[in-house]
Amino acid sequence: MILKKKALIAMITGLFMLLPVFTFAAVPGAIPLIFGIRLEFIIFALTLVGVAVFHHKTMYVALIGLLTLLILKYLFLPEYSFIEHLTGNAHEEGEWRTLVNLTGLLFGFGILAKIFEESGVPDKLPAILPDDWKGGFALLALIFVLSSFLDNIAAAMIGGTVAVVVFKGKVHLGYLAGIVAASNAGGSGSVVGDTTTTLMWIDGVSPLDVIHGYVAAVPALFIFGIPASIIQDRYHRIVKDANLVAKIDPYKILIVALILIGAILTNYFLDFPALGVWIAIAVGSMIRKTPWDEIPKSVQGTIFLVALVTCASLMPVDELPPASWQTAFSLGFVSAVFDNIPLTKLCLEQGGYDWGILAYSVGFGGSMIWFGSSAGVALSNIFPEMRSVVNYVKAGWFVIIAYIISFFIMLAIVGWNPHAPHKESKDAVHTEETISPVGVEPIAH
Repeated sequence: MILKKKALIAMITGLFMLLPVFTFAAVPGAIPLIFGIRLEFIIFALTLVGVAVFHHKTMYVALIGLLTLLILKYLFLPEYSFIEHLTGNAHEEGEWRTLVNLTGLLFGFGILAKIFEESGVPDKLPAILPDDWKGGFALLALIFVLSSFLDNIAAAMIGGTVAVVVFKGKVHLGYLAGIVAASNAGGSGSVVGDTTTTLMWIDGVSPLDVIHGYVAAVPALFIFGIPASIIQDRYHRIVKDANLVAKIDPYKILIVALILIGAILTNYFLDFPALGVWIAIAVGSMIRKTPWDEIPKSVQGTIFLVALVTCASLMPVDELPPASWQTAFSLGFVSAVFDNIPLTKLCLEQGGYDWGILAYSVGFGGSMIWFGSSAGVALSNIFPEMRSVVNYVKAGWFVIIAYIISFFIMLAIVGWNPHAPHKESKDAVHTEETISPVGVEPIAH
């Protein structure tokens, strides 16, 4: 009876979170429609509900969902090619770069977290952090800052590693939700802090047009961070005394720094952070023994995320509702269950968004469910108890509240200032400048 009740709650929770997805699910095509919704979206929805219900078998659920979608594609679309979907064609790149990056980062940052744990730094932190709830909040604030210039996966993994040490392995699920939220919020206003904002930058959006995402992200940190820290403090307080036996290993700190620098540089120059991570790991293996045994611990979580992201990429989302703050707000909920990378690409093609508001929505919105962001999936490799959608939402309810309140704080302070499609506006400015030496400023519609 209890199991049936939990399964029912999980299904209701999953279906509730999926409602925004169906706002753009009725796309015409050769695939059959059920109640006006294409069958791919229904299969994807059932896959997400399956993840919520069978949270101990998430990898298998995601793989079954992916296989079902591929069978459907080949049955009704004879010209469809999954290989071309991955490798791309003359008109689009394909999904291979995203999937390779995700795989490399999840495995690589798993190794990074272990090296950082063995460096001795986490053992010394209890002497620095306050020994009440403010210590937990200080750690979340540190994760927030780290994520502003690091990949959010790295920030979450480092934060989780520190939490294990300072809380003696007793980390509340609500605080874990806070770690995921801090890592995503910190990157939401920086073009080097999150994959979605980096996509905007690469596509021509100015970093200055994204940075006001922090107008929402900063208050969100306080709205979710304070209750998360108080809950953790009541569950298990930071032990003030540092481990006096532990010694700092400067070489392992150097390896951690090399991995992070490698990720930043290759992300900036090549849009391929995983390459820099693994080059640094290879160099580090010549200095200290690499904890290769961390890779098997990340296998299931990595396969799950790659399969789920691939499922999302197979959805026929060719257009979104008209650009508006209401659409941006809705996309925050969509990103909790749907890969935010293709969503961001669609928004860039469509244009007419306020990029800072959108960056916050698609970046922070994924924190509402554990698999809504790669940071959450990576952290679940350390804390498998995160994989229950019902328990995660129940324990981390303040993340949803923080998203909603902070969105409207930002809207009230900065307003909705949509930018014209940046590629077209650049061409228009160039044309005007050739006519008049004075030039004309681009007009935001």
